[in-house]
Amino acid sequence: MTNSNPLDKNVSSDLVFAVDLGGTHLRAALVDQNGRIRFRFKQNTPRTENPDDIVQAIVAAVRSCELDGAASAVSVVVPGTVNVEKGAVVRAPNVPSLNRFCLSAALERELKLPAFIENDANAAAVGELWQGAGRGRHSLICLTLGTGVGGGIILADKLWRGADGSAAEIGHMAVDPFLGVACPCGSRGCLEVYASATAIVRMAREARSDYPNSIVRQGDDLTAREIFVAGIEGDELAQEVFRRMGVYLGVGLANLINLLNPEIIVLGGGVVDGWKLFEKHTQQEVAQRAFPLPAARVQIARAECGDDAGLLGAARLAFASQLDKLNRL
Repeated sequence: MTNSNPLDKNVSSDLVFAVDLGGTHLRAALVDQNGRIRFRFKQNTPRTENPDDIVQAIVAAVRSCELDGAASAVSVVVPGTVNVEKGAVVRAPNVPSLNRFCLSAALERELKLPAFIENDANAAAVGELWQGAGRGRHSLICLTLGTGVGGGIILADKLWRGADGSAAEIGHMAVDPFLGVACPCGSRGCLEVYASATAIVRMAREARSDYPNSIVRQGDDLTAREIFVAGIEGDELAQEVFRRMGVYLGVGLANLINLLNPEIIVLGGGVVDGWKLFEKHTQQEVAQRAFPLPAARVQIARAECGDDAGLLGAARLAFASQLDKLNRL
């Protein structure tokens, strides 16, 4: 394992094709070494049982970007567990056709370029460190609060992937392990069942009968965004849901602060739109539960890169990997 830090080096390659392979959309971008996005592409992710269909969709996206310039590599982020060194997807629940598939090798055969893969939350953490809220920092924890809760950890400028590439599953840290809500992962009381968009909708439905005057509707298509809007308008049910969400998030963040003593925790994802409704409660729990010195030092901030965080992180990791054969930050 090298001790070098590729993020501090100048790279010789000018452009990288970055691809964010989501369960719904496939987005691609041509990114330069300064973090500027030169070209964008977006399409639906193919619904297929054949991994070659995914490969061909990525190839088509990359070739559409070629109109704006040639690149030295392609870097793909995947929502799931990946083996970075082997370039293989271990498990991707939202793109199951890629399970146990060597995506890097398939792309290299098609594109004749070096190909890299990374977990999407890890890439988002790198993107925020490079071009977002974490600029100038050396230790960062990034939480993506969306349909679920993803995480990425950077310590001393190095991305922490863990022994098996599955580190930073922050959404499955237990914050209420005994009486908490059952989680699809098989555990109970995970942060994800309290701090995700899915959790916000569930908690609103569960508490609806206690708030007969609430403007939050009861339809099956209720969204976390609607609950946020209701909370901004003063709806007590919505405000209670975000209060509860903020408390559990604060418990989780306090655990991370005590364990890792980061400089900054960056919160991204659609749920962060409700920041005004839960920030106070999150900060209160952190102040009560984290050790005073690391709690006073850490900054808890909203992400700045938005949906581009994964693309930027993918590009930065590819630039770094071309300099560091061990592919370590």
